[in-house]
Amino acid sequence: MTLYGLHASHEQVHPRRLLDAVVRAEQAGFTAAMCSDHFSPWSARQGESGFAWSWLGAAMQATALPFGVVNAPGQRYHPAIIAQAIGTLGAMFPGRFWAALGTGEASNEHITGAGWPRKDVRSARLRECVAVIRALLAGEEVSHDGLVTVDRARLWTLPDTPPPLVGAAVSVETARWCAEWADGLITVNAPVERLREMVDAYREAGGRGPLTLQVHLSWAPSEDEAARVAHEQWRSNVFAPPVCWDLEMTDHFDEVSRNVTPEQVAGVVNVSADLGRHAARLREYAELGFDNVMLHHVGQEQDAFIDAFGAEVLPQLKDVTS
Repeated sequence: MTLYGLHASHEQVHPRRLLDAVVRAEQAGFTAAMCSDHFSPWSARQGESGFAWSWLGAAMQATALPFGVVNAPGQRYHPAIIAQAIGTLGAMFPGRFWAALGTGEASNEHITGAGWPRKDVRSARLRECVAVIRALLAGEEVSHDGLVTVDRARLWTLPDTPPPLVGAAVSVETARWCAEWADGLITVNAPVERLREMVDAYREAGGRGPLTLQVHLSWAPSEDEAARVAHEQWRSNVFAPPVCWDLEMTDHFDEVSRNVTPEQVAGVVNVSADLGRHAARLREYAELGFDNVMLHHVGQEQDAFIDAFGAEVLPQLKDVTS
């Protein structure tokens, strides 16, 4: 059975309000949740950047939902610290936590003052981080000298079962690469044929574990309002790699998105006032084989979206299996 969850966007919503949102989502019938892990928002219009790992402990205590987070170890975060964070949440909330690991974006990582590596170097660094994290979660003492350095690290608090380490991908090539090391795959909404290619590439390369899709959407009682919200909040997020990987500051994103149109935003966000249309799209994603579909309403006000989808959309999807 496909799980339909709430994506909590730390770039857009104050952490106290996000906590209220996931509690409300559970009450409304959502059965999972995940969050971003950013140091900076994509745009000054979004205006938040709560610390994901502090928030996750509170959110998991406040609900019974399974949770995930998308994280980029290797520059802003040392992999031993991420292993400790994953291990602690796994020990406190057994079977309820997963971490998706990716190569990151300069907008978050430049704060260390280190240079932003090429994509191939970032990918190699991530593989080293994954190996370090897995070894630490297995209870090993780890020393490593490479693109990351670890000196005699050991985790003293361990979960009974290590939480899954999921691969984050936005391309067919990366999905295939994630199959080499990941316990599952997460990607974002795209045209159905492209999503099918990503699923097939991951599975055909031997990829195991659940498939998760993060769906950017905008809903409001009117089409004009749904389009306005999406354009106001998400027009800085329409750019494909490498632009979204390599820009550093919110004013960079705001400048390059100055002339982005609502029609362009609708190419990356499911914009509609029609709840039936949203339900049909979500059903289609599940039928592609996604085990978890995480809904990200790109507006900063979450309550009306949660209530409407809980009452009108989720009941239409109860019979959908991935």
